[in-house]
Amino acid sequence: MYVLIVHEVASYPAWKRVFDGAYDIRKRAGEISYQLLHDDLDSNKIVHISQWSSLEKARNFFESPELSDIRKSAGVIAPEFHYLHQIEARSL
Repeated sequence: MYVLIVHEVASYPAWKRVFDGAYDIRKRAGEISYQLLHDDLDSNKIVHISQWSSLEKARNFFESPELSDIRKSAGVIAPEFHYLHQIEARSL
């Protein structure tokens, strides 16, 4: 199970400090791994791809009031969430 989040942040360094500070709550909530990417032309437009133990746990986490408050404190602007099931993966 994966979650893809695309959002803008006011400042990547400020956002990253909050993101790193939430490591324990993300892990307890069911996050297994993550990747962070940024847009080629805008380093404050972040793509966060994470693997979760279940999509139900991911939804509960990302839609919680606690995380909404954390996003606000991190300067997140208009997050877009996509809850995904993997169909196939390969290395070429």
